[in-house]
Amino acid sequence: MVMLGGAVGALLRYLVSGWVYDWLGAAFPWGTLAVNLIGCFVIGFMWQLFEERALSPQTRAMLFTGGLGAFTTFSTYGLESTSLFRDGQTGLGLTNMLVSNVIGILFVILGSMLARYLLARGMA
Repeated sequence: MVMLGGAVGALLRYLVSGWVYDWLGAAFPWGTLAVNLIGCFVIGFMWQLFEERALSPQTRAMLFTGGLGAFTTFSTYGLESTSLFRDGQTGLGLTNMLVSNVIGILFVILGSMLARYLLARGMA
């Protein structure tokens, strides 16, 4: 189940990241930033949703460990941030770190809030 989730998550990461790089260019790690922020939002949403609803351990492992583990890429984030610093682009490196961490945590909270809202209204 983890492998299946990982395959789907990795493919989605590749597609979303590539689309964002095509759209915004590669001067800044936009693709990695996008998948990290989307992943933070989705994990917040799903975690809250499945705290309220029963989910088998196998399905939880497939979604969280496999799917989101392969989709979000903080190891790549670390490498790209380091590369920006190494290349003398300190401002971009700091921007990547700040936006990924601060807005990522905010998106986890927003995803959780959305799930609570939908659950309270019977929409999820």
